[in-house]
Amino acid sequence: MELFDAIGSRRSFRFLDPERPVEIEKIQKMLEAARLASHFGNNNAARALVVNRATASEEQLDCLPSPVGGYQIQQAPIIILWYIEGRAMDEAAQRLTELVDVGALGYGEGRYDELNDVLAPIMTAASENMKAPGLVDMDLGQAIAQATLVAIAEGLGCCCQGSANWQRVERAFSLPESCRIVVAQTVGYPAESREAGGQRPRLPFETLFQYNAMDTPFPRSAAVVEELKEKRMIQAPAKLPGREEEIEALRLKYNLPRNGML
Repeated sequence: MELFDAIGSRRSFRFLDPERPVEIEKIQKMLEAARLASHFGNNNAARALVVNRATASEEQLDCLPSPVGGYQIQQAPIIILWYIEGRAMDEAAQRLTELVDVGALGYGEGRYDELNDVLAPIMTAASENMKAPGLVDMDLGQAIAQATLVAIAEGLGCCCQGSANWQRVERAFSLPESCRIVVAQTVGYPAESREAGGQRPRLPFETLFQYNAMDTPFPRSAAVVEELKEKRMIQAPAKLPGREEEIEALRLKYNLPRNGML
């Protein structure tokens, strides 16, 4: 699958096939993409704990988030707990040195002196603040985005879930206090069509992006829009014909409540 097609297909798949296992190699590909994503200061605070429903304990499965996406969690063969490892910030100076070593940061003969005298002390002093939600969460988001693109390209479907009690999940999986779960991602083979009912509603392009000033919308080229439609990055808007029938068939197949919120 081409990149644009994968991006265009990157919508949440809320109906996953609980009877079709996901190859561990495909999960590895997702994690490889997450590992190579951009991380500020090369800190690699973005981490993941993969939960295989077939082998996880009952306590672990019971603690997974479910207030809104309960049926998604229950059907997904794989749940990835994406979390931040705060202790990564304690190694900020060391990771910056690695960037200098490979020519990715700084230049000239005095670049190590500048790193050790200026940048490293700043990063070290700010390490506690950097553990709070902010840049590290942005890095995790980039890692998840890249992993999701790989999943779509591999024929899988994904959907991210939140929780009102991540502490319970962290205890069940024995995460150290330095770790903070941010989101759970269900992964599996879609039980619904690849279109999943069509492109979900979004706010108008012009209201989201500006150019040089807040009162100047970024100029949107109709030619670019048509090009992206041809490459399937921009797909037909929801809802597509037959979507209601598809949802009802899935509800009956998996014995889901008539008024379930998925």
